Amino acid sequence: MSPVRRSIWLALVAWVTLLPVFGTGCRSSVPDKRILQYLNTQGFGKRYVGNAQEQNYVSIGDTVTFTDAFNIEVSGTQRVDVDGTIQLPEVGTVWVAGLTRSELETYLTQKLSPYFIETDVKVSISTVASKTYFVLGEVAMPGERPFRGDLTLFEAVVQATPQEFSSNLSRVRLIRADPQDPLIITADLSDMWQKGDSTFNVQVQEYDIIYVPPTLLKRIADFVAAILVPFTSVFRSVFAVIFSFNLNQAGGNRFFF
Repeated sequence: MSPVRRSIWLALVAWVTLLPVFGTGCRSSVPDKRILQYLNTQGFGKRYVGNAQEQNYVSIGDTVTFTDAFNIEVSGTQRVDVDGTIQLPEVGTVWVAGLTRSELETYLTQKLSPYFIETDVKVSISTVASKTYFVLGEVAMPGERPFRGDLTLFEAVVQATPQEFSSNLSRVRLIRADPQDPLIITADLSDMWQKGDSTFNVQVQEYDIIYVPPTLLKRIADFVAAILVPFTSVFRSVFAVIFSFNLNQAGGNRFFF
């Protein structure tokens, strides 16, 4: 075989050999359409979001009370069902989740207008625990907490009861999650009682995540504990076996050795 043919042959063999590898790599870099269908593209990931402190909006589980000034029979209190709907007299099932109070009043008035000569619907929204925020880290009461509005970062941390010796209140993080434009604010809450500076005592919004980190000493203690735990677990198991063996040898007596 001539050198030219040998080079061509080797090139073909290499191409056939490496094609599956590079082909798989290219295919794996393309996102699965089924995954893209479910990925979050806006906000915290909840279906109905907004800023309840500017104007409250309807969420799953909220209670909507409506009245019509011109039609007494059009009144009632409905709990928003899991599909985001309520039952409206004459109209039937109406989708309301995500609408603000003013939007909902306009929408229900339009829905009722074909059935009455005059209609003017007024709405009130009662939020029980459908809007929440989260506190994590070195606090006595971590987890999800109901958001009732007009809440500052300092108040949220104090209500969660920070750990006396392990919480680092000078590096508290407020995380406003978003897939496009996430916001993280690091606040030194100790400035509140040391200097009276409330610059970073920001307003908490629904679905905010507040993280109270551990102090340096707490991190060191956790690191040491993580190293020692495997050894203490082994020693505990060995001692348990020895004690059990001695107990059996003693015929049930409590003299182990």
